[in-house]
Amino acid sequence: MHPHPTLAAHYPTPEAKPEFVNRLFDRGARHYDAVVDWGFLRSGAAYRRWSLQRHGLLAGDRLLDVACGTGLVAVAAVKILGTAKNITCLDPSAGMLAVARTKLAANFVQGRAEQMPFADQAFDFLTMGYALRHVTSLDATFREFHRVLRPGGRLLILEVTKPAGRFPRALFRLYFGHVYPFLTRLFTRSNDARDMMRYYWETMDACVPPAAVLQALQGAGLAAVKRDTLLGLFSEYSAVKPLASPRPPPPLP
Repeated sequence: MHPHPTLAAHYPTPEAKPEFVNRLFDRGARHYDAVVDWGFLRSGAAYRRWSLQRHGLLAGDRLLDVACGTGLVAVAAVKILGTAKNITCLDPSAGMLAVARTKLAANFVQGRAEQMPFADQAFDFLTMGYALRHVTSLDATFREFHRVLRPGGRLLILEVTKPAGRFPRALFRLYFGHVYPFLTRLFTRSNDARDMMRYYWETMDACVPPAAVLQALQGAGLAAVKRDTLLGLFSEYSAVKPLASPRPPPPLP
């Protein structure tokens, strides 16, 4: 299952998506933190830490931050773990990893969520912050999440989700589709940063509904799958790898 249909204005086939996304975030990486900070009214750091605490991240946990970007979730996790030595940050974008490396002394690995270079059952907790829309396959990604988590390990996926109501959707479209990219270009004077935020909106607009994400998590063999919401806008997908966990089904040919 793809997280959204092919966006033909940017890349012609699903296979071409990773290269496009990497270039986009490589070019915009140096602007990302500032744009996200003011774009979400400087609430992001506190919210990320609060979410990790509520979903059970504990001192001593081995944490994998998938699609870590510039390390915003990992930095919040350090506040709970007390150290970065147990944190592994994975991202396909060299530009985003370069920014993240300036913030914390974690283990940084360049790679994709759909095929991660880690041993089975290597982590206690797995996070993904606002990047689910950028993978090529939800099924492949969630099978990998299941594989690298220890039995009893937890995962938390943070996302921005298009609201259900007609009026909230109109406001959502106005802000993320028009105001946010415009202000990004105005404040950064960077077309790359503006294009990054435009794509951010396009993927949110086209993303599969939350029910499809929950179904894909369950299909990967994860348990206690649920979605918590905040303000009808922020989604927190969480799940646990069962203690006695059968291997998830192989991908379809």
